[in-house]
Amino acid sequence: MKGKRLLYILGGGVLLLIILASIFGGGPDVPTVETDTVQRHRIIETVIASGRIQPEVEVKVSAEVSGQLIELPVREGDRVKTGDLLARINPDIFESRLSQAKAALNNARASQATSEARLAQTKAAHEAAEIAFRRNTDLHDKGVLSQADFEQAEVAYRSAEADLEAAQQSLRSAGFSIRSAEATVTEAEENLRRTVLRAPQNGTVTALVKEEGEGVQGIGSFQGEVIMKISELGAMEVDVEVNESDIVKVALGDTAGIEVDAYTDRNFRGIVTEIGNTALNATGAARLSLESVTNFSVKIRILTESYTDMCSGRDSSWTPFRPGMSATVEIETEVRPDALAVPIKAVTTRPDTSGEVGAPSVLCVFLLEEGKAIRRDITTGIQDNQVIALSTDLPEGATVITGPYDLISRKLEDGDAVEAKAGMTSHSGGSEFSVSISTH
Repeated sequence: MKGKRLLYILGGGVLLLIILASIFGGGPDVPTVETDTVQRHRIIETVIASGRIQPEVEVKVSAEVSGQLIELPVREGDRVKTGDLLARINPDIFESRLSQAKAALNNARASQATSEARLAQTKAAHEAAEIAFRRNTDLHDKGVLSQADFEQAEVAYRSAEADLEAAQQSLRSAGFSIRSAEATVTEAEENLRRTVLRAPQNGTVTALVKEEGEGVQGIGSFQGEVIMKISELGAMEVDVEVNESDIVKVALGDTAGIEVDAYTDRNFRGIVTEIGNTALNATGAARLSLESVTNFSVKIRILTESYTDMCSGRDSSWTPFRPGMSATVEIETEVRPDALAVPIKAVTTRPDTSGEVGAPSVLCVFLLEEGKAIRRDITTGIQDNQVIALSTDLPEGATVITGPYDLISRKLEDGDAVEAKAGMTSHSGGSEFSVSISTH
């Protein structure tokens, strides 16, 4: 019994000590914070977008006349020169039409010759009628010719004049017929020439849409059918879509890093050569809706010097890229070589201290000074996933609080006592960061 009583007394004493320690023990807990330093960095702002590789110059070879492909001597990947034969369409019907047009032209020329002969005859008849009319006029004036005979002579003269006018108009009509027939012959010759398709430029056949023996539709009410595509693969570009919120940051001449899915271990360089002025979904009669995504086309030329080593020992027309390959580009829109910056996780928002009703929240950071969190309102510039440039002067090398997140975002107030977590303060020198603004 004495042993149990002693245990009860000791237990009660320990409990009493715990209660007294909790009441009269040390002050409130001081939160432990993570810290970093305000320092200078080289920050590169980039706009990230995805697209596909395509040749800068690509020509679609279309049929200008309808018919059947009877010859197709090229294949995909073939290198062609300007003027090389690409395809031949069955010319039979066009040769027949040309023969008909030439026959019609010869007929028109024969008609013109007939009209000229008829005009010559009519002129002779008109001259004879004119002479007779003058003579009869003199006889009538002298009273030798009766009035009836004079009127008959006058009618014969007027009829000869009408015949002459008709013969002249017939000759003019024959001339028009000849010009029309000549135009028909020219058109038939041109259509016959169009049955032979030749390369409009040097390049590589990158797509062969039709096969020998297939029919093609020429230019008429609709655009002629594409038979093949010829591309100059020596100059390639990436066509990407950039969101409207980012397009204002992109400028001609901006450099870009290019990652091609087919070459995971390579990074190529490029330059912006073209920026679309009209949204891709604003063409034609379509109207933009509030729900639609508004993107603009941006073209980035792939610089040959970034892949020259890959072409070593290969043909001059060879390229490591194929049209349609997927690629991701990072367009460098702004560079700050020596920007005063803080870690982006150190930046938070707090109510404005100006006292104005309805004043918006402002950006701020908390500096660690003599064991206390000191609030400093800031304005910012470009940023990346790690640091953000400051437009506000802060002491370079000052210690800035970066965590924990819930403390930074909600709980920490100006003047709160804090304790730096051991080993968390970074005093590393400035480094380079790249902004990543994704475009979907």
